[in-house]
Amino acid sequence: MPQGINQRKTEHIRLCLTDNVEGVNKSTGLEGISFIHNAMPEINFADIDTRTQFLDKPLKAPFLVSSMTGGSELAATINQNLAKAAEEKGWAIALGSTRALLESDAHQESFLIRKYAPSVPLIANLGVVQLNYGYGAKECQRIVDLTGADAIVLHFNPLQEAIQDEGNLNFEDLLPKIKELCSSLDVPVGAKEVGFGIDGTVAEKLYDAGISYIDVAGAGGTSWSQVEKLRSNDPLKKAAAEAFNDWGIPTKDCLVSVRSKLPDAPVVSSGGMKTGVDAAKALTIGSDVIGFARQLLEAATESEQDVIKAMEQIELELKMTMFGIGAKTLDDLKNTKRVSIMGQSLLEE
Repeated sequence: MPQGINQRKTEHIRLCLTDNVEGVNKSTGLEGISFIHNAMPEINFADIDTRTQFLDKPLKAPFLVSSMTGGSELAATINQNLAKAAEEKGWAIALGSTRALLESDAHQESFLIRKYAPSVPLIANLGVVQLNYGYGAKECQRIVDLTGADAIVLHFNPLQEAIQDEGNLNFEDLLPKIKELCSSLDVPVGAKEVGFGIDGTVAEKLYDAGISYIDVAGAGGTSWSQVEKLRSNDPLKKAAAEAFNDWGIPTKDCLVSVRSKLPDAPVVSSGGMKTGVDAAKALTIGSDVIGFARQLLEAATESEQDVIKAMEQIELELKMTMFGIGAKTLDDLKNTKRVSIMGQSLLEE
């Protein structure tokens, strides 16, 4: 079993780097949002302030290195480069699933990155379905203690598990176990999908159970049905996965739905985020922090400096967007009327 976990992590990285693993005819929906240029922004570009807070810690920009990997030799290199860059740029960072940390002695260093990112928010990660397979508060607390994490996020991935050859499929009666976990741990517990999206109805149930923040992780980026299809040895599952290559709730629709139910809850937007302009759009319609994953992955296989360059481009794109509409702060961006949503300009209201 442990060897299988480590091998699976390596395969996931390889496929995300080399194959087309995005959904077919599925976008984030953010293309339906556009900004209305302000020829007289009345601000100094040098004064644009992107600072914010997440998990009671300061961030220099509203960005999160989303959960990607851990539990393999390549993952150790990737996570160390991501952690060093996150610390340098003041981004939050989340680990890949830490189940392998407890179930395998191999490559544990891939998860132990706190020494590389001592001050930024660090988030451990576990599949929520593991609460039905012997995991509880004791195991989650051990993960937090080993990693030095500021929070743990539970990832929800029923469709991925259904296609994965080694998938765990018992998602029954998880909500009471989530509630118990949230009340037992001494750190916040978040919830995220893996690229198929969380809607407002599900988010409200999770928040009522004690979840501290929602990462919508919508469709429009990496499709884990496609990833698992490529690595599956089961001809029936490979064929069935084709029917789900356009599955999921677009990230924009997730954000709108979650905000309609939870107007004040902390919300992270990940799923298909590629640029700082994408980030600005998501912030405008209700996100607090933006998660980037595969956009940083290739750089992370090379060096810390390559990751920093990718991060700096995203940050510059966000600031240029804010400059282009005259938004000096993130609050100004979130409240701007210089945005058009599906052809409806807020300036005209």
